[in-house]
Amino acid sequence: MAQGWNDYERAAEKGPLSFALKIFFGLVAFGIVTSTVGYGLGWFGSAAEVAKEEFGPKAALAKYEWFKDASAQLDKKQADIKVYAARLGEISGGYPPGTTRASWAREDREQYNTWSSEVAGVKASYNALAAEYNAQMAKFNWRFANAGDLPKGADRALPREYPAYIEQ
Repeated sequence: MAQGWNDYERAAEKGPLSFALKIFFGLVAFGIVTSTVGYGLGWFGSAAEVAKEEFGPKAALAKYEWFKDASAQLDKKQADIKVYAARLGEISGGYPPGTTRASWAREDREQYNTWSSEVAGVKASYNALAAEYNAQMAKFNWRFANAGDLPKGADRALPREYPAYIEQ
């Protein structure tokens, strides 16, 4: 279609501002579309990053090592509690049954009180670590350690959970 003189007159009446506004609004629309698409793709990128951080081999190894370390610490605390119970039994066993602690030798009372305080601290420490262990084992992103399969060379599986509290 050939342009006539009237077409040039209409374009001159509109001026360059009309053309510039069309370009400006076109660029704004393009920017909105690309930023919306970029935002949506950013969600996928963030999801992939979180998955890598939480489920990748490095994260799995760190979590498994934490469970092994926590399990060993809990076992040690249980053994320590048994050692203290035996010590307390030795002191109290040196006196006839029914003897009140008030009639014990002063050194025995002091030692018994010291060991009783220490065992209470070990029990409190055990309770805190057992609660954390059980909470971590219940989380879905740590659940891999709850599978019960033994890696090569392991002689026992990680416990599913530890007794929550020692109260005595």
